[in-house]
Amino acid sequence: MGTSNAPAAGHALAILTLLARHATPVAAATIARELGLPRSTTYHLLTVLVEQQYAVHLPEERRYGLGVAAYELGSAYTRQAPLQRLARPRLTRLADACGHNAHLAVLHGPDVLYVIEERVAGRPSLVTDAGVRLPATLTASGLAILAALPAAQVRALFPSREAFVQRHEEGPRSLVELRRVLTETRARGYAVEDGLVTPGLASVASAVLDHSGHPVAGVAVTYPADRDLRIDAVVRLVRQTASELSARLGHRGQGRSPVG
Repeated sequence: MGTSNAPAAGHALAILTLLARHATPVAAATIARELGLPRSTTYHLLTVLVEQQYAVHLPEERRYGLGVAAYELGSAYTRQAPLQRLARPRLTRLADACGHNAHLAVLHGPDVLYVIEERVAGRPSLVTDAGVRLPATLTASGLAILAALPAAQVRALFPSREAFVQRHEEGPRSLVELRRVLTETRARGYAVEDGLVTPGLASVASAVLDHSGHPVAGVAVTYPADRDLRIDAVVRLVRQTASELSARLGHRGQGRSPVG
């Protein structure tokens, strides 16, 4: 990048930083005023950021928020070795303690990407192997993460019905349906999925939060749905594992609480 583009790059990063600081989407006029930028420059940079999906425009509110690309960039660090090194021994203990397969997934756009899979001998084979991506709205891990995200971020991830994917003809088909599921998830205190990924298997999950209370991953356990299982014990172990990971990432119980 030439030096003539350096100021524009700096201004674009300043806008992203400002958007990240605010808990809700921000008006362009506010961005221009807080950063001391001309309105024309602000709108030009916002247009570029929206085109590249680092920002999202909410026309009904005349405001801007962080886009999918910004979220993916921000969560890339936690998808790499630091989070995996912290999580792997805890996922191993979780699988051993409950006797069922445990996994860790991160949000990747509207999907979840599985980064750790701890299998238990004798348990059913799963499609959720490390490196596999599945629609976030169909998995317990994804629902736990989405339930801990701001509403504007969820809306940016699923802007239309075309963004929703069904499996076995099941799963949310619209933002209204998804919001209902996420409300139930928050009220319940943990995320559940029963037969949406694989018929006959169910999962429970809890979100891992960073120092700011932002969900960076989901911890889940999958088990046979028709099994006589003490689900409360599994939920407790999943919540404990997610809380331990959140604490290691700097979360101190302020802001949003882990779902689960």
